[in-house]
Amino acid sequence: MPIKQVKPTSPGRRGMTVASFEEVTKKEPEKSLVVSLKKQAGRNQQGKVTVRHRGGGHKRRLRIIDFKRNKTGVPGKVKAIEYDPNRSARIALIAYADGEKRYILAPVGLKVGDTIMAGPTAEIRPGNALPLRNIPLGTSIHNIEMHRGKGGQMVRSAGGAAQLMAKEGDRALLRMPSGELRMVDIECMSTVGQVGNVDHANISLGKAGRSRWLGRRPAVRGSAMTPRDHPHGGGEGKAPIGLPGPKTPWGKPALGARTRRNKDTDRWIVRRRGRR
Repeated sequence: MPIKQVKPTSPGRRGMTVASFEEVTKKEPEKSLVVSLKKQAGRNQQGKVTVRHRGGGHKRRLRIIDFKRNKTGVPGKVKAIEYDPNRSARIALIAYADGEKRYILAPVGLKVGDTIMAGPTAEIRPGNALPLRNIPLGTSIHNIEMHRGKGGQMVRSAGGAAQLMAKEGDRALLRMPSGELRMVDIECMSTVGQVGNVDHANISLGKAGRSRWLGRRPAVRGSAMTPRDHPHGGGEGKAPIGLPGPKTPWGKPALGARTRRNKDTDRWIVRRRGRR
């Protein structure tokens, strides 16, 4: 997917880049696969803000994506490649032989008219979904299940791809895009190929307003606040952070401090990300 450099007709347009959308073949989504999406603005079920700097943004409708890929043995034809405002990847509209339509994540190389299939007997081609047991070592995969039958939860963003490194008993060893090595149940489903829209990470928004369209509100630096508002605040001039390391607004360690505690999946991590 090429990236277009826009003409510098204003300061906000100078340096701005946009996606070319060359691969998108259909503008309006499939009505039967779209539901309304209520804005949360970073709030949880109790109405409390749990994620700051969220709110506003363009109105969106949710596309129902088939992450489970549980329609096994039925071939489907790619009818369109579409834009999805709720994710960085493009999505593909699949029309199956029995008349059902579903959306899947569009991998690199998937085109309109291609045929895909899910199941242990499917070919090793981009867009086909198989259990890890039936995928050859070294294959690039995405949309990987963490628990059998729950649907793909890992490697779903634009340009993402994990690699199947080894198979040991009832577990498969995967190298994630972050460099993490992780064990996964060998019966978990995954999709062959790399997620499309690879150049998404290279897009420059160019102006603050474009962030607001995406629902991102301004973030103020802690060092620009007062000491009562943030641990980094106060001091004469541009004062250093001080203290033993950076802190959150509530005084907790930030920027590198390990906060992850997930006993259910921690035991399957062989090597954490960032370590060589």
